[in-house]
Amino acid sequence: MKPAKKSAFRWMLMFTLLATVFLFFAEPAFIKNTKDGTEAIHIKGCTSILVGKEASTDGSVMTTHTADCGICDWTWHHVPAADHGLDEQRKIYHINQIKTWPPEQGGKWTMALQEGYTGLDIPQPKHTYSYFHGVFGYMNEHQLAMGESTIGCRREMRNPTPAAKFDITMLTLLAMERCRTAREAIKLMGSLAAEYGYGFHDSGEMLAVADPEEAWIFEIMPVGPLWTPESGKPGAVWCAQRVPDDHVSVCPNESRIGEVDLNNKDMFLCSSNIISFAQDKGFYDPESGQPFNWKKAYSPTQGSAFSSGGRRGRLWRFFDLAAPSKDFNAKTPNMELPFSVKPDKKISLQDVMRFTRDKYEGTSFDPSKGIKAGPFNNPNYSRSFRFQEQRFDAPRCICVNNVEYTTITVCRNWLPDSIGGMVWLAFGAQDTSCYLPLFAGMRSLPKSFRIGDHWEFNQQSARWAFDYVDFHTQVMYSYAIKDVRKQQQIWEDRTLKKMPAIEKTALNLHRKDPLLAQQFLTDYSISHAQRAIDAWWDLGNHLLVKYNHFRIYDPEHRRSRRIAFTDEWKKALINQQK
Repeated sequence: MKPAKKSAFRWMLMFTLLATVFLFFAEPAFIKNTKDGTEAIHIKGCTSILVGKEASTDGSVMTTHTADCGICDWTWHHVPAADHGLDEQRKIYHINQIKTWPPEQGGKWTMALQEGYTGLDIPQPKHTYSYFHGVFGYMNEHQLAMGESTIGCRREMRNPTPAAKFDITMLTLLAMERCRTAREAIKLMGSLAAEYGYGFHDSGEMLAVADPEEAWIFEIMPVGPLWTPESGKPGAVWCAQRVPDDHVSVCPNESRIGEVDLNNKDMFLCSSNIISFAQDKGFYDPESGQPFNWKKAYSPTQGSAFSSGGRRGRLWRFFDLAAPSKDFNAKTPNMELPFSVKPDKKISLQDVMRFTRDKYEGTSFDPSKGIKAGPFNNPNYSRSFRFQEQRFDAPRCICVNNVEYTTITVCRNWLPDSIGGMVWLAFGAQDTSCYLPLFAGMRSLPKSFRIGDHWEFNQQSARWAFDYVDFHTQVMYSYAIKDVRKQQQIWEDRTLKKMPAIEKTALNLHRKDPLLAQQFLTDYSISHAQRAIDAWWDLGNHLLVKYNHFRIYDPEHRRSRRIAFTDEWKKALINQQK
C-alpha cells in the first residue's frame, strides 16, 4: 500500500473510532447555550407530533412519540381489562422514566412496582380497560392515545419530595385504565395531580392526548417543594389546548401553549390555579396589561433554530415540512412560532413516518454534509461535544439514533375501537428501523417485545434485531442506508397495502363475534412482527458481509471493490497532509 493510501486509511479508521465514541458517550441532552440563554433540558428529550382529523388524508387523528433516551427501558407490555370489587384499591407508584434494572432482577416493570410504592391507594373503578404501555401508556381499547415530550419548568417549581404522589408515567397508566376520551383523560390526570401532588421524578411534561375526534396538547408542572396536601392548594398546575381539527402541531421539548382563553372550554381545559399561581410566584403581573401566556409564565425559553445552530430547530423544521408555503423563518424565536398550523396538504401515515425520520435534509442544518459527517455522510456523527473547556453544539434532529422506540398512534372514528385504534411501533433508530402495526383490540403482544435491555445482547429481544442493523449501518452509512431503505419500503409499503384487507376481515369477524376479531388481529400482528424481526436479523447479516473491511462484497459473483470517500472528506485529507 502506498504511503498516501495508508495515511488516508488511518485517518478514516481514526475518525470512525472517534465517531463511535461520540455515538455511545455523547450526552443526548440540550445544553445551556450562552448566546441565547436557553436552559438545559435533561436526557428525557422526545418529539411529539399531532395531526387533527381534518388535517389527515383519511380522517384519522394521529400522534407520535420518539422516546429519545439511550439508556431507558424499551420493553412493551399489554395490560388486560379487569373487573374490580367495591372495596378494591389501586396502589400508586413513583415510576422513573430513566431508571432500569437488570433482566435477572425482573427488569423495570417488576422492580419499579416493588420499590416505587408511594403509600397512596385510590379506589378502583368497577372496570378498567386494556391498554399498551412502554415507558408511558400509549393506547387503550377505546382508542385513547398518547405521546410524550419533556418540557421542563422554572427551577423553583420543581417538587422532588415524597409529598408529590404522581409523576407523568403513573398518570398516563391511570388514564389508560379509566378513560375513553382525550377530554376525560386530561380531566382525570389534572384532578389527580392537583389533589395528590405532581412531580417527584418529573418536572414540566407534555402529553399529546388524542381520541378518534380530537387531539390535545396537555402540559403539567409541579408547584414547588413546599407543597403539602394539608395546604388545601392544588399540587400541580396544568393546561390543555386542543389542536384545531384541520391543523397539525408538534412538541419538541418546549412548552407550546401560549395565550389561554379560559372562557373557551371547547379549546382549553385548565387547572383552577393556572393564573393565581403565576401571580403568587411573580411569574405574571395582571397590571402589566399583557394577556396571560402559559409558556411565558411557567416555561420560558429563548432562541431560534438559527441562533442555536439547529439545536432548537425541530419546531421550525416540522412547520417547514408540513407547511412550506408559509415560509417560516428559521430566525423566528421559537416562542413566537404558532401553536399549530394548517398543512399545505393533508398528512398521511406515510408522511408522519417520514417526519419522524427527518434529519434536516436539504437545509443549512443538514448533519450529513461536510467533514462533520465523516467519509460516508453519516448524520449521526454530528453531536454536541466539549473540547478544551468549550462546548460545541450540533443540530438536534427529529430523528436521533439514541431513541428507544417511536410510536405513531392512529385513531379512526369510522371503525370499531378494536380495529380503528392502531399503534405503529418502530424499535430503535427510526432511520434504520421498521414500523410494526399493533391494533387496539389485541389481547397480547409478542414475547420478544417484553424482554431485553441495553447492557446485554439478546437475540430473543425484538429490539436487538433493529440495533443489529443500526450498528452495521453506521460504519458505511451512505452505502448501507440504501439497503435499509429498500427493506423499509418493502415491509412498510407492503403492510400498508394489505391493511384494507386485514381490516375488512376483522370487521366481518367483529360483526359476528368481537372476540374473534380481537384474536384475528392479535394473531396477525404477532405473526407480522415476527416475520419483520427475522427479516431485520437477516438484513444485519447482509450488511456485515457486504460492507466488511470498508469494502463492498458481492457474494453472488464472489467479487469485492473499494469504497469511495465523499469529496468533502478527500479535501479534508488533502488539507491535513499539506
